[in-house]
Amino acid sequence: MTEKEVFQWLAEVTHPAKDDKDIVSLGIVDEVVVDGGKVIVTLAFGKRPDPLKNYLEGAVRAAIYRNAPGGTEIEVKSVVKEAPKPKKPALDLNLDQVNEVAHIIGIASGKGGVGKSTVAVNLAIALARLGYRVGLADADVYGPSVPIMTATEDVQPEAEEGEEEGKELFIPIEKYGVKWMSIGYFAQPGQALIWRGPMACSALKQMILQVKWGPLDYLLVDMPPGTGDIHISLVNDIPMEGAVIVTTPQPVALADVEKGVNMFQNPSINRPIFGLVENMAWFTPEEHPDEKYYIFGQGGGAAMAERFGIDLLGQIPLVQSIREAGDSGEPVALGTRPDSLAFLDLAQKLVDAVNR
Repeated sequence: MTEKEVFQWLAEVTHPAKDDKDIVSLGIVDEVVVDGGKVIVTLAFGKRPDPLKNYLEGAVRAAIYRNAPGGTEIEVKSVVKEAPKPKKPALDLNLDQVNEVAHIIGIASGKGGVGKSTVAVNLAIALARLGYRVGLADADVYGPSVPIMTATEDVQPEAEEGEEEGKELFIPIEKYGVKWMSIGYFAQPGQALIWRGPMACSALKQMILQVKWGPLDYLLVDMPPGTGDIHISLVNDIPMEGAVIVTTPQPVALADVEKGVNMFQNPSINRPIFGLVENMAWFTPEEHPDEKYYIFGQGGGAAMAERFGIDLLGQIPLVQSIREAGDSGEPVALGTRPDSLAFLDLAQKLVDAVNR
């Protein structure tokens, strides 16, 4: 009996909540030790508790018991490990400084009003809660909402001299474990940014590339709604790895999602879509948390995801606490309520999709 044989036995154990993938390929089996007639298996779980932990420990014991010689002593242990850092090589984002950013992901929507920025901000915080180093660039030039949603309206980013003479690097605002940068930090409250396309593109690229992000696992870019020249410029000039598209279940929103999907899948852009997020999937009254009212329709996001062969990463309910938390500057992803956990689940599914 060898460690290699035990690993082969454990490859038969699948995780029901992870598309029935085996626990070896998922990285849950951290270590196997065979010491004479004793087998010691250590399982590794993330910071977020796995509700199937006890089930998996029992399944491991059963798999070894079925295959090992009679009388073998079996010990199964569990440890908590930091989330693994992405293995993708770092990207050089500007000429002044090597910003070690592993993944740049756009958060996009075909139309406005679907809660794209709400999803982006809460997703960033949820990724940080999972142990990742995260930044968010608010590139929604005509409606920057990150300062309000993070209660940082009165903060202005500092700047320091870059290596190139006369060129400054902006220092992002850090709060809730996330580094934030927004065009809203450079405008007066209520000021309308009346910019033509080329001017907006130039400002946004400067805001993303001329920032001292430092080492990040994920940089999310909250993109403007639609499929205009700003989007094309951002995708072509920034090493964006792929996108997440936010929609609501209603047909008018889904029709615009199709345009967004086609834009990213166009041969001239050709960026993968990691998945679709169905926001406002149903309404749940706070006083009746078990009730669901599908006021924008039901199943539209799942049908659209299936049609285009992309993952439905999550369904976010329409609840009063999400709106209140965003308006107060304390995003709901900071909490432990069911709506908070929905964003944590969304973050984990995005990580899985990117790693795949």
